[in-house]
Amino acid sequence: MSPAQPAGYLAMPIAGKGRAVLVLHAWWGLNDTIKAVCNRLAESGFVAFAPDLYRGKVTDQIAEAEKLGAALDSRVEQARVELLNATTFLKECAGSDNSAISVIGFSLGAYYALDLSVNAPNAVRSVVVFYGTGPGDYSKSQAEYLGHFAEIDSFEPPTNVNALEESLRQAGRTVTFYRYSGVGHWFCEPDRMQAYNEAAASLAWDRTIAFLSRTSVL
Repeated sequence: MSPAQPAGYLAMPIAGKGRAVLVLHAWWGLNDTIKAVCNRLAESGFVAFAPDLYRGKVTDQIAEAEKLGAALDSRVEQARVELLNATTFLKECAGSDNSAISVIGFSLGAYYALDLSVNAPNAVRSVVVFYGTGPGDYSKSQAEYLGHFAEIDSFEPPTNVNALEESLRQAGRTVTFYRYSGVGHWFCEPDRMQAYNEAAASLAWDRTIAFLSRTSVL
């Protein structure tokens, strides 16, 4: 029997199975940009699922996004359970007996991707974060990490990025962080027209696919 799908967006490759990638949305919610990420992953042979952490709410306004993000953070334990359920669903959709998945997180979603790698270490093989960090003890993690960060970013200044990189290295994790010069937060999201940088976004995407192809498993 197929598992019941949690709220979210599922994209399947033509083969009908593939490496599993969980995609965690930014503070805007599960918008068309995140769905497009899932579709692009499916085109590259991955099974991608983006859980709807906001339960149907989407915005393109910063003030509303801040409220939605704060509401999610206020129920962090419940969100963690939802992410575990999404992980179980994704693995079954991927048609894999392997217990580990890859996770991609954008901004707010990056925090939850990092959190999942710590709180469910056996479930996460690799993590990609886009301009988002998070404090934490990564000693229990079993994941490899890739990060894409903006040079000009008031939300995630270099001190945050450097601290995360050092925490991961201190925990003995393999980590590769890229800093993209001349760009700001949201530089990989085409619907944020003032921030989007096509060249940097394309390079980050190519690096992500190469990383996922190497670290994710069937």
